[in-house]
Amino acid sequence: MDHLACFAPEDLHAAQAPDLQGFRWRLLAQGDSWFSTAQAKLSAHANLLQELVLAKPTAAVNCAGQRESLAKLVELASVPEFVDLLTGPNAPVWDGILLSVGGNDLITAAQTPSQLDGQPVPLELRLLRRQTEWGPPSAGVGRYFSEPGWATFAAYLKANLQHLLSLRDQGPSARKPVFMHCYAVPMPRPAGAEDAGHGPWLYPALKAYAIPSADWAAVSRLMLMHLAQFLKGLMADKEAFPGLFVFDSTAVPLAPAAPGASGISGDWHNEIHLNHSGCFKIGRAWSEHIQQVLTTGGLVQDNPGGKGRQSRR
Repeated sequence: MDHLACFAPEDLHAAQAPDLQGFRWRLLAQGDSWFSTAQAKLSAHANLLQELVLAKPTAAVNCAGQRESLAKLVELASVPEFVDLLTGPNAPVWDGILLSVGGNDLITAAQTPSQLDGQPVPLELRLLRRQTEWGPPSAGVGRYFSEPGWATFAAYLKANLQHLLSLRDQGPSARKPVFMHCYAVPMPRPAGAEDAGHGPWLYPALKAYAIPSADWAAVSRLMLMHLAQFLKGLMADKEAFPGLFVFDSTAVPLAPAAPGASGISGDWHNEIHLNHSGCFKIGRAWSEHIQQVLTTGGLVQDNPGGKGRQSRR
């Protein structure tokens, strides 16, 4: 098994440019801080791409690069080098596209306050409910969650992923697989990034909405599971989302962070970023999913852990 060989877009134009044809599979990558190669981020927490291993030599050109990584999915289609490598006149044929997107969007949506400039924010524009809007205790932690807000968020995700697939299909890599991962479930806690002003993320949002701390972990799980189920639902819609493959990272057993921990805890570096052990666990599991799709041309087992018929995803 070989680790993924990662290159930056500018490497392709260097005097000693890598020979991508020397690799069995060639992938184009773009995404958020889980893919970032900025030294500050690599020093702080792990990069998921570093933990991908495949049976045959595989290269990835990573557009997440060393600059600030994507903060919103809507930004993806406006990154010049990514769009050019996907649809430009000299774009190569990629065997697949790796994406790490959607997590930042979810956190930003969860951070939406109940009021802006003294005016209430409509329920359909936020993911959390004010205390006066909570449902009955019998609803569990769902009483804190805004289903109208989720519908708005889901429509945003769907539209932007459809646009991404339309970009893919405008270039030479039309209908090639697009690999996305879901996000592991974080423990809301006062653990921000090393650089001041970044994080924590969920912790202050849940406090602002007066959600009892005993329910924080369950609320975090509710939101991340909504995202995972939604993305897997898009994958199942092969007519509208052809070639989309979603790996459910929420199913990978991780050591959770301790509630209240302000630093590295379990498999987590801070509140929302995995450390190296966490990335290793998810990266190796995701690698198996990617490997199977690349090897079979989109034929994946309905029951990868046992006997089952094959179906074209």
